[in-house]
Amino acid sequence: MKNLRFLVLPLFLCLTAAPVLAQGTNVAFGTLAQDTNLPVEVTSDNLSVDQETGVAIFSGNVMIGQGEMRLSAPRVLVVYLAEQKGIERMEATGGVTLVSGPDAAESDRADYSITEGTIVMTGNVLLDQGLNALSADKMTVQLSDGTAQMSGRVKTIIQTGGGD
Repeated sequence: MKNLRFLVLPLFLCLTAAPVLAQGTNVAFGTLAQDTNLPVEVTSDNLSVDQETGVAIFSGNVMIGQGEMRLSAPRVLVVYLAEQKGIERMEATGGVTLVSGPDAAESDRADYSITEGTIVMTGNVLLDQGLNALSADKMTVQLSDGTAQMSGRVKTIIQTGGGD
């Protein structure tokens, strides 16, 4: 009977915590806050630029680097600021991977607003943080402080470290 108590308590704690996770949860993302003023390096197989609209489309093995952060996707649309004095935002589609420090996230799409300092990942979001993993419909990363909020059917697997 004593052993049953040790099984029921963790199950009870998991069940009572589930509604909180379903409403959204805050997590750390990456090791440091990201400086959105750092240069953005983009490599790809192809580039198409529309001078009139200020839009560039990178396609094929797109790799984007900014400081310690890396983003890869099959296609990235880049929207420039007025008079092309920098990048306003980027839209990555087709299966996106975002890596910052030891953390990695995957999703169907990522919208990076450089002016706001946020990355919004949507569609089958999976965040890998070493032994722990979280999934959700949406993850919003605040680059100024290195935090993220996950929302929409958040599910987590947390390793307890007890293997006895």
